[in-house]
Amino acid sequence: MSELEKEVIYEVNLFRSDPSAYAEKYIAPLAQYYDKKILHYPGDKSIMTQEGVSALRECVRFLKNASPAPIVYPDKLLTKAANDHQKDQSKTGRTGHIGKDRSDSKARIERYGKWQVRIAENIAYGNTSARQIVIFLLIDDGVKNRGHRANLLQADFKKIGVACGTHPRYSTMCVMDFAGGMENQ
Repeated sequence: MSELEKEVIYEVNLFRSDPSAYAEKYIAPLAQYYDKKILHYPGDKSIMTQEGVSALRECVRFLKNASPAPIVYPDKLLTKAANDHQKDQSKTGRTGHIGKDRSDSKARIERYGKWQVRIAENIAYGNTSARQIVIFLLIDDGVKNRGHRANLLQADFKKIGVACGTHPRYSTMCVMDFAGGMENQ
């Protein structure tokens, strides 16, 4: 695992251990860096959002009432599945959850093992730090059902696989695959 991938797992667990405190300390202060729909992320490149500061404020309100979730542990099988998708999109420049071979996250995870309880996948594009990756998935700007946030809060998830790397259009990308558990086939 790269340092960034380790930091992403740490950041996910920092958030899951106390969503309310995380929102107050790390997300709420970012409101001051919006200029209409552009977030001038401190110490990093600016990002065009779809919803502007309203998505951030909605996220903070939601997380203030969210319950902590158990920490997630790195899993080699999920990491292989995440790595497959990251490598694929680093070559194709595509975005989203469907690979060039038409695989979805379930098919990629099942290549390596049998999952338990439930699975999910989050992908972040263009972020350069673990904190920025997690914060933008929590805000989930432009995603009506806030599915990335729901995945990060899902108490059933006990395992995570992370693969971060380059992307031809967005410079960087990070894939996170989650499961309740994993077994070798």
